[in-house]
Amino acid sequence: MPNTDAPIAATRTTHAARFVLFTIFIDAMGFGIVMPVLPRLVMAVGQTDLSGAIAIGGWMALLMAVASFFSAPVMGNLSDHFGRRPVLLLALGGMAIDYLLLALAQTLPLLFIGRAVSGIFGGSYAPAQAAIADSTDAGDRARNFGYVSAAFGVGFVLGPAIGGLLGSLGDRAPFYAAAALAGLNMLYGLTVFPETLAVVNRRRFDWRRANPLGALRAARAAPGMLAVTGVLILWQIASMVYPLTWSYYAIAKFGWSSAMIGISLAVVGLTIAFSQTLITGPAVKRFGERDAATIGLVAAISGFIAYAFIDASWMAFAAMAAIALQSLVQPSLMAMLSRRATPETQGEVQGIAAMAMGVGSITAPFVLVRPLAYYTGPAAPFAFPGAAFAVAAGFGVAALVCLRWLGRPDSNPRLPPNPAR
Repeated sequence: MPNTDAPIAATRTTHAARFVLFTIFIDAMGFGIVMPVLPRLVMAVGQTDLSGAIAIGGWMALLMAVASFFSAPVMGNLSDHFGRRPVLLLALGGMAIDYLLLALAQTLPLLFIGRAVSGIFGGSYAPAQAAIADSTDAGDRARNFGYVSAAFGVGFVLGPAIGGLLGSLGDRAPFYAAAALAGLNMLYGLTVFPETLAVVNRRRFDWRRANPLGALRAARAAPGMLAVTGVLILWQIASMVYPLTWSYYAIAKFGWSSAMIGISLAVVGLTIAFSQTLITGPAVKRFGERDAATIGLVAAISGFIAYAFIDASWMAFAAMAAIALQSLVQPSLMAMLSRRATPETQGEVQGIAAMAMGVGSITAPFVLVRPLAYYTGPAAPFAFPGAAFAVAAGFGVAALVCLRWLGRPDSNPRLPPNPAR
């Protein structure tokens, strides 16, 4: 007798995957849309000059990272208890309200509150990833996590371009656009997004597990999970060198204009999207998750070293080939974490991953931006605009060593075998 439930299940899975990818895309684009105008908005609201706005923006970024650090495991654990659907829809509604708050803010405290709320609801990345894990076979998760990263990359490329155009209508116009995008996506989810977490796989919410320290304790519960989390933290610190320092590096090293920097970022985003859409899945199937991540780390380290010492613009674009292969790292590590989880703890594990990335995001400005500032300043013994990339290479090497120290997940009988080794 034919299984009439199979087409329905496939349709539900398709709707879930499309909504999650669109949610990540909208989140990234909404974040990128406000980037071109946020400095001007801070200058206007804070009645300060550009230098003062940069300092204020730095504290806002730190606050947002800290808020995301604490909210990510909460969001992941809430999704393990209530399901992915209500948590994701709540986050989208919260983001829509947050962007409206930022659009209407007339004081700096309101802007700080708005950025903190952005960090809190930015924790939706954890239940979104968990929804992908719920509806995907273990062998296909790295590929689908690659699609998630590709959606983020494309959204992050389009966002600043759209924000720059909308900025001609006023500094607050991009915030209204971001609010509209988040609100429309919530309505889309209300109509098409099915729950992906079966009731039998849900568990009670526990505050002891829904905080960063609790998440670290949970990471110790499965063999190898804490070690993979450590690799993810080291990689996050290294990979933050691009969003944190690229614009300043390009000016100091090559004297690029804003337009040239924008072109380079677009190329980077398209390279990442291409790689994670077409390369990640086949590479993981061919080499396995750990070896695919190893290939990506070796490529990333080579790219970091190249950017530390190259001295011509064409070399900068040529070195972007390394970025294509480094795109293997994050999806592979996410799949390694997911493989070490049980069905009822996928949300918690994705919260652990988001927490790890939060630790990296908080740490990175201190270890990457400061060397760049020092070695491009008057007190430096010599000019070295590539200092941040040299530091990133060191963190990349540390991540590589820790990754190769890990055993394969199928070496432990408690964990499912990995057919792609």
